[in-house]
Amino acid sequence: MSIHRLLRLPEVMDKTGLKRSQVYRDMRSGNFPQSCKIGPASAAWLESEIEDWITAKLNSRKPQLV
Repeated sequence: MSIHRLLRLPEVMDKTGLKRSQVYRDMRSGNFPQSCKIGPASAAWLESEIEDWITAKLNSRKPQLV
C-alpha cells in the first residue's frame, strides 16, 4: 500500500524555490507536475512528483569544473 502526501502551494514553493506565477507557468508549459483538485477552490501536488521534478533538475545540471 502506497501512501501519498499532498503538498499545498506554499510547501511546493518552499521546496522548489519557485514563485506562484512560475509554478503555474511551468505547469501550463508541461515543465512542472500538474496539481490535482482536492476541493472546490483547493489544489495540491503529489510530493513524490515534486521530488522527482527536483531530482530531474539536479541530474540535468552540468558538472562543475574543480
